Amino acid sequence: MKIRGERECTECGTRWSYYETGSVGCPACGSIQSVGIDDRTEHTDLETPFDLTAIRNAIDEDPIEDIASRARDECQAYVRRRGFINAGRLESLDDDYLAATELLHVSDIVGRLREYELSDDEELYFLSLLRDADGGQRPPVSEVPRSLQSARGLAYANAVHEYRRDIRTWVDDQTAQQQRTRSRTEHQDQHQHQHQDDPSVLTSLERSTLEALGEHVTRIRMLDGDIEPRTAETLVDATRDLATGIRDDDDTAVAQAQNRLERLSFG
Repeated sequence: MKIRGERECTECGTRWSYYETGSVGCPACGSIQSVGIDDRTEHTDLETPFDLTAIRNAIDEDPIEDIASRARDECQAYVRRRGFINAGRLESLDDDYLAATELLHVSDIVGRLREYELSDDEELYFLSLLRDADGGQRPPVSEVPRSLQSARGLAYANAVHEYRRDIRTWVDDQTAQQQRTRSRTEHQDQHQHQHQDDPSVLTSLERSTLEALGEHVTRIRMLDGDIEPRTAETLVDATRDLATGIRDDDDTAVAQAQNRLERLSFG
């Protein structure tokens, strides 16, 4: 969505940035009456806290399924408010989001199991996620129990799906900005407008790699995430490379993303 993130309070005149606070309320007087003082800018990443401390503190008192249910709800609320475009800039696919998404899926599995059905490895892995997820720490590939590999695979595929959607939103916004700039600086006759190719900030390699990324995500989701953890990690690495390439005009990063995707194996 496009917003005017730089705000000025009409009650006391205080200026603040919605991009930083995530609040429409004036930080000085609390009034919600304000006006935007900048141009509308694409912004999908809503400021939202992610703190699992209270849930961790209840581990010794509450049943594991209750802990899992609370963790799932907390992660779901966080993920729903997150995005990857901040004040018009395409941000990276960060570890906080990945860890929260994985904990969401693992918590859902743990919460549906009776305590005696939960293996020691599964419980320890869940607790390690709960311990570190709000610090942006993800357990290494080698620690993922076989029974929870699909949770990580599906979590990462869903995360990349959401991130890819924001890439497209950002690209569309950049393209529209280029069109507006061109219309202001160039005087073209009607014939040229009719035969001009639609401008786009994507190169053909970037476009094809973005499409390939979407195809891999679709395939993993059809498999319910049942892939090797290393494959899921490669998908994330490819996504980050592609975003760097598109955002920073880095052809090497795009080529690296393409290479990673071509080497993905689902066997």
